[in-house]
Amino acid sequence: MLIVPWSWLALFLAAPLVIVCAIALLQPADAIPPVALPPGFDALRQIAADPLYAHALLLSLKVAAITSVACLLIGYPMALAIARAPAHRQPWLLVLVMLPFWTGFLMRLNAWIGLLQDQGLLAAVLHTRLLYTDAGLYCGMVYTYVPFMILPLYARLSRLDPALIEAAADLGASPFRAFLFVVLPLSLPGVRAGLLLVFIPAIGEYVVPELLGGPQAQLLGRVLWEEFFENRDWPTAASLAVAMLALMAAAAALAALAGRMRRR
Repeated sequence: MLIVPWSWLALFLAAPLVIVCAIALLQPADAIPPVALPPGFDALRQIAADPLYAHALLLSLKVAAITSVACLLIGYPMALAIARAPAHRQPWLLVLVMLPFWTGFLMRLNAWIGLLQDQGLLAAVLHTRLLYTDAGLYCGMVYTYVPFMILPLYARLSRLDPALIEAAADLGASPFRAFLFVVLPLSLPGVRAGLLLVFIPAIGEYVVPELLGGPQAQLLGRVLWEEFFENRDWPTAASLAVAMLALMAAAAALAALAGRMRRR
């Protein structure tokens, strides 16, 4: 019974990873494909020494961290409101959260371009320029990833026993203290899951910075795309992909370690 899942993982996860790691050790060349022997670590040394890649890495971490925190601040109240809504309303509220996924991603970003441009609604209301700025970039990032925060939080909050909150109230706790000392600690696994679901893909995001962020938003995903498709430097692009994968694996490992330490 395990042959099918293990074969799937080997074919679509392990094999592409091995290929990317192998390309990272080759040399760029004017050929098809544009790589050549002998193997070495030139591409890895290049991305470690060039400040362009360090800047892209730090900017990606910054954008992913701010996006994750913003999604948590927006998504937690929404998830809590859905979890505390009457049972017959919760499916419809979840449908509203997932409704944007029913349309094309590029079409939704084009709608944001219309809202953020100088003649758009938000720019007119706020009397400021938003498109191709950091503010426009974060608007697009948060809009894209906030459902990934709401859903795991709702899954956790909806399973909390209401009797625990009632017991806290009977013992004299205010609603705020009941939330702070009962609801919030019990919802931390959902918080960690939501942060991972947002932070990991946000590090390598390409489409939102390309369409909303402007030329200054040189995130790791954009730099990787330029190296692969424009410069045709496959070893450097593969090395960036390996570095990105290492970051994501480190983030997941830290989250798992935090979860084990909390259970102890």
